[in-house]
Amino acid sequence: MSERVRAEDRQGHGRPLFVIERGPTEGSSSHSGSAVTHDYAVLAFHIGGSTTMEQRGQWTLEEGDVLLIPAGAPHRQLTTRQSRAWGVGFCPVCFLADETSEELLAPFEHVRAGAAAVVKIPEGRRPFLESLLRELRHEVEREGGGSFAIERSLLTLILAEVARAASWGQRAGASDSLVTEALRYIERHCLEPLSLRDVAAAVHRSPAHLTTAVREATGRSVQEWIIAGRLSEARRRLLHTDEIVAVIAERVGYADPTHFIRLFRRAHGMTPAAWRAHYRHGSPAAPG
Repeated sequence: MSERVRAEDRQGHGRPLFVIERGPTEGSSSHSGSAVTHDYAVLAFHIGGSTTMEQRGQWTLEEGDVLLIPAGAPHRQLTTRQSRAWGVGFCPVCFLADETSEELLAPFEHVRAGAAAVVKIPEGRRPFLESLLRELRHEVEREGGGSFAIERSLLTLILAEVARAASWGQRAGASDSLVTEALRYIERHCLEPLSLRDVAAAVHRSPAHLTTAVREATGRSVQEWIIAGRLSEARRRLLHTDEIVAVIAERVGYADPTHFIRLFRRAHGMTPAAWRAHYRHGSPAAPG
């Protein structure tokens, strides 16, 4: 759909995980921009004021509400009134390390499948959830880079709070299931050899049919989603490991390091080595 364009948002600068605290906004405001999609999942915890969002319906978010935005879900902000909120964005592919990942991503899978995107956190649990978010931000912003294991543990606790507070409704209808299934398959297999034809076969549709459905729903092609997942994991490895670029390229699905470097530079305006120097060590590395 024409307004469902992808976002060029660089809020997290391509990091596998970022945390922000926003507000309060002054007075009220309205927004009429086009819907956007991200290649990362977003959790927004509202701690004051109100915000109206459009995401497969309209939601008015007030104190104690959590909005879940799966990767690829078109959404836009319509109005805000004295809004204060925490936001967490993370790369799903980067957190799919083992069997426990299914539980970690379960809240977003429910929303993708048609459940309500807003969860009300019980009043008594809100201070604890906010404390987890503060601790996660502290870890992410730690000088020299935080521990990915600690970041993952804190994110797991945050999502567990949301999952326990939720009462998800019925599953999605058939019209939503194709794109949902395709994106889920890509997230779980994009680090392997994977093509449009492979994804189409996995969801039992023709490549042409799948191409149209995914682009209309998300504003991106299947191949773009595969590349986005691979580059997300590459950024995680650049930030949290000492692996050389050629090894990282192979681990994220590219046998040719030169091709990987070309794709990375096209997406981020700098080579993987320059990105690592800039975001891991804080040096003013110029794109190169």
